[in-house]
Amino acid sequence: MIPLSVPNLKGNELKYVTEAIESEWVSTGGSFIDRFEQEIAEYLNVEQAVACQSGTAGLHLALQLAGVTLNTEVIVPTLTFIAAVNPVKYLGANPIFMDSDDSLCIDVDKVEAFCEKECTLTDNGLVNKSTNKVIKAIVVVHVFGNMANMEKLMKLASKYKLIVIEDATEALGTHFVSGEYNGKFAGTIGDFGVFSFNGNKIITTGGGGMLVAKDRTLAKQARYLSTQAKDDELHYIHHEIGYNYRMTNLQAALGVAQLEQLEEFIEVKKNNYFTYKEQIESIAGLSLLAFSNTIRPNYWFYSLIIERDFVNINRDNLLRFLQNNGVQTRPIWGLIHQQKPYSNNQAYKIEKALKFVEIILNIPCSSNLTQQDVRKVTDLLTKLET
Repeated sequence: MIPLSVPNLKGNELKYVTEAIESEWVSTGGSFIDRFEQEIAEYLNVEQAVACQSGTAGLHLALQLAGVTLNTEVIVPTLTFIAAVNPVKYLGANPIFMDSDDSLCIDVDKVEAFCEKECTLTDNGLVNKSTNKVIKAIVVVHVFGNMANMEKLMKLASKYKLIVIEDATEALGTHFVSGEYNGKFAGTIGDFGVFSFNGNKIITTGGGGMLVAKDRTLAKQARYLSTQAKDDELHYIHHEIGYNYRMTNLQAALGVAQLEQLEEFIEVKKNNYFTYKEQIESIAGLSLLAFSNTIRPNYWFYSLIIERDFVNINRDNLLRFLQNNGVQTRPIWGLIHQQKPYSNNQAYKIEKALKFVEIILNIPCSSNLTQQDVRKVTDLLTKLET
């Protein structure tokens, strides 16, 4: 079986984890946590980073620090993993769902239309006319290593008093190569950025995440909240409600080793992407979703687009065919505004996302995927065509 996306643990992972075990610092204290935070911050060219138990934990902290509370609202995409939206509900707020554009990221033009036509800008912030609630923030997800239209989004956020939270959990290493944000990495443009190191991400700590913030004070507050809000560690004094959201030293040891290999992983994934692209472009009815030419992507996931003229086989039939022939694939997520917990929340002109969810299949993309593996996948697709 060629797996969809699995870790590549061929660097110093065992060495560093062994060091952490031998030091007996295996929980939420230890030198590897500080080292991982510092090295991520240096890589992203930001002042500091806060290691968390998961990307979801990072998003929860970011939303709370953005002022999201009970009876406020947050603009979110419907085409994303549900972890990008659930923390909105943790805080008692409500999401407003937006469509995707051709990159699969949030449609910034529709965000603009919604803010202009469906909201009123007041001294207290942007107010949703249909609910009379203040919209505090927008969560933008950089889907599969692509990047949303951040130039326009940041201008809108400034105009409408919205805090921008970048869910860069799939986009570590992606950065702009032109425009206003040339050289800026995904997750470092908005007010907050969040990364994930889940087992299928481009680098992994098994679980774990990282939060960055433009405001040093807010980053410090995130670290404070993530460690149970300890005001006096000796006497166990707590002035706020905190969380057990700190990354462990064992996880961070893995992360340090993985980060050493990140650029190598991206290069492998880039080469495999273009091998796929070259082969798939010759198959009628199939194409590979493009990455924006304004960015250097991390090429995290490869999205196969299945058009109706592809030998009359739909997404699910193709998934089963590849699975039966030793190739693991998966469809993109079920749209969140259609999920039971969110079916009563506002969704604004969802159109493209409805199409994409039916015609996209993600194909193997691990950083240890070989060219031979890639050709096996494309040979199977060619076989179907003939």
